[in-house]
Amino acid sequence: MAASGRGLCKAVAASPFPAWRRAHTEARGGLKPEYDAVVIGAGHNGLVAAAYLQRLGVNTAIFERRHVIGGAAVTEEIIPGFKFSRASYLLSLLRPQIYTDLELKKHGLRLHLRNPYSFTPMLEEGAGSKVPRCLLLGTDMAENKKQIAQFSQKDAQAFPKYEEFMHRLALAIDPLLDAAPVDIAAFQHGSLLQRMRSLSTLKPLLKAGRILGAQLPRYYEVLTAPITKVLDQWFESEPLKATLATDAVIGAMTSPHTPGSGYVLLHHVMGGLEGMQGAWGYVQGGMGALSDAIASSATTHGASIFTEKTVAKVQVNSEGCVQGVVLEDGTEVRSKMVLSNTSPQITFLKLTPQEWLPEEFLERISQLDTRSPVTKINVAVDRLPSFLAAPSAPRGQPLPHHQCSIHLNCEDTLLLHQAFEDAMDGLPSHSVRLHRGLCPWLQGLCGWQRHPHTTRFGENLRASWREHIPLRHVPGPALLRPPRAPAFWLPLPFPGPVSLWKWGSSWRRCDGSCWAKCSACGL
Repeated sequence: MAASGRGLCKAVAASPFPAWRRAHTEARGGLKPEYDAVVIGAGHNGLVAAAYLQRLGVNTAIFERRHVIGGAAVTEEIIPGFKFSRASYLLSLLRPQIYTDLELKKHGLRLHLRNPYSFTPMLEEGAGSKVPRCLLLGTDMAENKKQIAQFSQKDAQAFPKYEEFMHRLALAIDPLLDAAPVDIAAFQHGSLLQRMRSLSTLKPLLKAGRILGAQLPRYYEVLTAPITKVLDQWFESEPLKATLATDAVIGAMTSPHTPGSGYVLLHHVMGGLEGMQGAWGYVQGGMGALSDAIASSATTHGASIFTEKTVAKVQVNSEGCVQGVVLEDGTEVRSKMVLSNTSPQITFLKLTPQEWLPEEFLERISQLDTRSPVTKINVAVDRLPSFLAAPSAPRGQPLPHHQCSIHLNCEDTLLLHQAFEDAMDGLPSHSVRLHRGLCPWLQGLCGWQRHPHTTRFGENLRASWREHIPLRHVPGPALLRPPRAPAFWLPLPFPGPVSLWKWGSSWRRCDGSCWAKCSACGL
């Protein structure tokens, strides 16, 4: 946050991992009384902002309240001998120019594309002796059509056209992510000169309109209608529609029948990795390796990062201009520019002096709805799960479907809607949707050491809000025994019940969100 509000002035200033650690150690012993810029929070957004500022010659300090940097993009050893991407677990939405500008590969970033990207095993309890079907989707369109044809030949033919339709929408919207938003206030209340200048903000929007052309009404529907309405226009088979609909509800307190749920789906197709639009991937070393690469880029150019340094408040002088921050231990750090990588609620309702902010603005911030229906469980397992629809290899080697997101209880969009209704009623879902991410690459990706088949098994369970999966109603181990994956409840390396990990006291997030994506990094 470059602090602003009633009377507030704009503050304007006319081996990678070991390298970051060395710079960090030096910084810890050298906190200066003044910096050109201060960043509150060393999440990946804050690190990116600091890296860019420092490259422009702006002497920048980052203060992080936890003992580790990265925010939601962090790797931690939460089970002895096993390292996990503790929160965010996939990468796609990071803007492509950031990789180049900050030279992230030079600073150690290594990526692995997720292909195939989706696996949906069917239960099909009435199939008798027949092996249940499954739906495996990846980058090979011919194979995708073959998979979909199990359920509908019509859908198999429609799927490439649907993909092209969504690709065009992502192509149109992508430039808007790097453009200044349309200045509505200038249009409504500005002088003639201000209105003329604000016309430039319309150019990216007009360009997007030209790309969408006559199909604009259909694309508008994707952003505003329930995703079920959109998918019903393309497909007839429920397994395909439900699999696609998961990306329209994941991480959001919405149902596939909720208007605007298609906008969430858009986020899952508008990213990219290694020049491949819509691709997602794993970071070698876990998501913390991404944060370490960004931090290394920042500190190499002189930025200072301080962990276990909690910012208590933003200082504002008598003229309404930012003049620095005060740490929890009482230390004052002067700066004419303060950026906040915490949530809007914490930034404006807790850290910033309320008297300098308009009441209407504060009310809008307090009304922000950040509810999430998702709990993430990190589990260390001693073997890969074997599914009724896709049994494991004889020796337990990873198979293609072990390398992607695995969707359970996704045979029908109605199941997703029912889970949403249960969550809204504060109840554990009768059909909990499990979205699993496996990292079966050994030595050095998401989970490693100790066991030859160690994986990072991250589960997102869609259930009741706040408590997400109410422990008083559902015993933890029961969550790990879905009928489609009988091997998943085999003995774990460590005895005792599997506990649900929650955001602990060392985390500072808003209103129950226990899931985070690594998203676009502009502040």
